[in-house]
Amino acid sequence: MNKIELTAVINQPEYSFLQTNPKLNHHLCLLTVGGSHAYGTSTPDSDVDIRGIYSHPASDILSLTCDDKPIVNTETDTVLYPIKQIFSLLSNCNPNTLEILGTKDDHIIYINKIGSLLKENSNVFLSQIAANSFGGYATAQLRRLQNAVARDKLPQSEKEKHILDSIKHQEPHIERNYPYFNDKDVVMYLDASDKANFDKEIFIDINLKHYPLRDLRAISNEWANVLRDYDSLNHRNNKKDELHLNKHIMHIIRLLMMGCEVLEGKGINTYREHDLDVLMALRNGKFVEGDDYTGVFALIDMYEDNFKYAKKNTVLPVKPDYNKINELMIEINRIVLGG
Repeated sequence: MNKIELTAVINQPEYSFLQTNPKLNHHLCLLTVGGSHAYGTSTPDSDVDIRGIYSHPASDILSLTCDDKPIVNTETDTVLYPIKQIFSLLSNCNPNTLEILGTKDDHIIYINKIGSLLKENSNVFLSQIAANSFGGYATAQLRRLQNAVARDKLPQSEKEKHILDSIKHQEPHIERNYPYFNDKDVVMYLDASDKANFDKEIFIDINLKHYPLRDLRAISNEWANVLRDYDSLNHRNNKKDELHLNKHIMHIIRLLMMGCEVLEGKGINTYREHDLDVLMALRNGKFVEGDDYTGVFALIDMYEDNFKYAKKNTVLPVKPDYNKINELMIEINRIVLGG
């Protein structure tokens, strides 16, 4: 879709909140398209996702009332971020917000001076944090994909082993976020089960002393999320499920592609102009033979290797330049206060 087509979309009655919401009155900075239309991977059935950024009014900047919650309209798949929130998300290299600043010019429906400043200075937000944000998103999506494939193809004991591997894959994340955690005190393993329809199941041995209860609850929730994600997946027994899974595969590869470019210092490129052949082939299931996803996982392995190499050899600083980010925020606030 181009700017003219997108403008026609937001002129429809269901988008009237863009004109009537008082938070957006004279404060909208950037309005663009998101999702598959932004990546170039849309189909005739693809929904239109609108994304944007709005500034705070002068009265909020001069007081303590700056809102940091996005405006979300579920009917139209629209999300609009306030400056205060999006600065935080961008500084953490959040992929969903970085891609707003990386959309191509033909996809920008509206932009003012503040929006232009953000796009022109998008690189100040980039750092090695992108390795965890893009890599973390892709890893989480990959785990769901593996779960979906494993659920249909593997015997029960192998499925249980797969779930255990997914849980163990979380250990570096848990160790970073819960300093008291020691994997030697918490051991998970497979053993024979007496449950109906189970050959083996996951067991846990815990030897903890003087351990923060809230940390233990949070860690348990992390493990429970893996089980819930796995159990919530339906069997791939119809065409709709296959299309959804193929789209899922495509987005894993896309995240790795974008993450690599960010780490290599090539900026934020939301529209995947040079990757569309591969991405659309993935979306159309060209790398899947029947129920055999070997080709897909081989391709993911290749892009993961590229991502790891980019992470190891990145030209980005360890952390974003917070001084420049603060200067950018000051400049934006001055524009707002100056009317």
